[in-house]
Amino acid sequence: MKHEIRDEKDAIVVALEGDVDLQSSPDARKVLLDCVGRKRPVLVDLSAVGYIDSSGVASLVESLQTAKKSGNTLVLVAVSEGAMRVLQLARLDKVFTICDTVEDGLKQVRQ
Repeated sequence: MKHEIRDEKDAIVVALEGDVDLQSSPDARKVLLDCVGRKRPVLVDLSAVGYIDSSGVASLVESLQTAKKSGNTLVLVAVSEGAMRVLQLARLDKVFTICDTVEDGLKQVRQ
């Protein structure tokens, strides 16, 4: 798994790429929690994630919970078909705010 962090005007965008699985999820967790700790809205771009397993999903959920506890926002954007299937199976598509594009996510955090 690779990741890229970019600063946008209103948020931090974390783009994950590759498989987010048992091997790579500790790295994803560290990156996500670090970004959430910056006290700015976080957009997680999952467009280049081919596969995500339960450990990857757990990293997303922990990041969301941490964001909410600190009054921050975490939004999933451009979720790949494979990742969306996993989120839907776990019914987490009802828990996360999910936007089709990074631009839509930026609009969401501005509200």
